[in-house]
Amino acid sequence: MDWLDALQRFWPDLATGFDFLAALLASSHVLLHKRDSRAAALWLGIIWLVPVVGAMLYLVLGVNRIRRRALSLGVHQTLRRPIPQNLGEPQHEGAEHLKLLARVVNRVVAQPLVPGNHLRPLLDGDEAFPAMLAAIESTKKSVTLCTYIFDNDAAGKQFAAALGRAALRGVAVRVLIDSAGARYSWPSITHRLKKMRVPVARFLPSSLLAPWRAATINLRNHRKILVADGRTAFTGGLNIRHGHVLAGRPKSPVQDLHFAVEGPLAGKLQEVFAGDWAFTTGEILTGADWFPQLKPRGGVIARVITDGPDADFEKARWTLLAALAEAQTTVKILTPYFLPDVALVAALSLAALRGVRVDILLPAKNNLPFVHWASRAMWWQVLERGCHIWLTPPPFDHSKLMIVDGHWVLLGSVNWDARSLRLNFELNVECYGREFARQMEKIVQTKIAAAREVTLAEADGRPLPIKLRDATARLFAPFL
Repeated sequence: MDWLDALQRFWPDLATGFDFLAALLASSHVLLHKRDSRAAALWLGIIWLVPVVGAMLYLVLGVNRIRRRALSLGVHQTLRRPIPQNLGEPQHEGAEHLKLLARVVNRVVAQPLVPGNHLRPLLDGDEAFPAMLAAIESTKKSVTLCTYIFDNDAAGKQFAAALGRAALRGVAVRVLIDSAGARYSWPSITHRLKKMRVPVARFLPSSLLAPWRAATINLRNHRKILVADGRTAFTGGLNIRHGHVLAGRPKSPVQDLHFAVEGPLAGKLQEVFAGDWAFTTGEILTGADWFPQLKPRGGVIARVITDGPDADFEKARWTLLAALAEAQTTVKILTPYFLPDVALVAALSLAALRGVRVDILLPAKNNLPFVHWASRAMWWQVLERGCHIWLTPPPFDHSKLMIVDGHWVLLGSVNWDARSLRLNFELNVECYGREFARQMEKIVQTKIAAAREVTLAEADGRPLPIKLRDATARLFAPFL
C-alpha cells in the first residue's frame, strides 16, 4: 500500500497542481474568447479567487459558444434576394433611407427579405392561445411547436390535449422544448405529451451530473414558433403557461405580445424549427407536408433573424445597432429586461443627440428584482442624452418590440440584455410596412398613456443605499 501512503503525503500538492492547471486553462479560454472586458475581468477573479470551484463554474456558465453541424434542408435553403423596390412604400413617404438598414441586415443574416406577408398582433394569452389552439385543431398534415417554457398547468394541458388529438388523427406532430424551460413546472409536460404519443424532444439537455453536458447548461432556446400545416405560423414572446391568460386572474399575471403569420414568412419560420429539430434529434423534415408552396397573403415585407451562440452569434445585436444608426425621427422600444452593453447605450444616446425621439418602455415592477436593480443603475446613461424611459404599470409586461420611423418593426423573443444577445438561441422578425408599423405604434401609445415617465433627477435622486445596491447588481449585468 505504498501508493496510498504516497497519496496521503502528496495529495495537497496534487490538489494544488490540479487547481493551478484548471485555473490556467480556464483563464486562457477567458482571455481568448470573452469579448466583454467586464465579463472577462469578473471571470478571472472568480477563477483565481475561488479554487477549483471557480474553474468549474466557468465551465458550466462561462463557455457560451457551441458548434452546430451544418444541416442541408434541400430546396428550403434560400439565397439572398435583392431588396424589394422601395420596401413596399412610395419613395415620398419617407421609407427610402431604410433601404440602408435592409442592406446592412442583408449582410448580417442569411435569410432574405420576403414580401407578401400578413401579421396579426395577438395580445396576451387571452387572444393568442385560442388562435393557436384553433390552428392546431384544424391541422390536417403537420404541426410543429418550439417554445422555451411549456408549463404543466391549465394552459399547458390545453395545448398538450390539442397536440395529442392532432397526433391521434394522423397529423405529423413535432414538439421541441428547451431543457431548462421544461423544468419550470413539475412534473414536466413532456411526460404528458409522451403518454399521448406526441413526438417531443428537449433542446440541449444538460445536467451537472453529466460533465460532458455541463458546458451547455447556460445555453437556452428562447425561440417561440408554432406552424400549422406549414401555412399558418405564430411567433413572438409568449411562453405556454397559464400566467399569460389575464382573464383567468392568475397568481402571477404576465402581459405579452404574439403574432399570427401568413404568407412566405411562415415557411421561413418552419425552416428555423426544422433546423433546431434536426440539431436536437437528427431527423430532417422535408416534403410538402412540412413545406407547402405559399402564396402572398399581405403587404408586409419581412425577414426571419435567428440569433444564438453558434454561427448566428450577435446577429440580433448588429440589427439593433443598425436600426438605431438609421433612425431619423422616432424609435420606440418595448422590452422587459433592459441591460444594454456599451455599444447599444452609445447608439441609443447618439440617436437622441441627433434629434430622434427615443422612447423606452419598461415594467414598473419586474419579475426579476435583481435584473431591475441592475437596469436602474444604467438608466442615467441614456436619460442624460435625451432618451425617454417609461415605466408601465402591472401586470408585468414581457413584450418585446422595436419600431423605427413609423415603418420598420422588430418583433420576436429577444430582450435587451446579455443573455438574449449572447447566450440564448433567439428568433426575431424584421418587418417593413407603414400600415403594420402603425398598428404596433397604437399598441405602444396605449401603454405609454398608462405609464409613468422617469426623469434624470429621479434616477439620480435615489437614496445612497439603493444606489449602491443597484450598482452592485449592475456588475453582474454580463451574466444576467
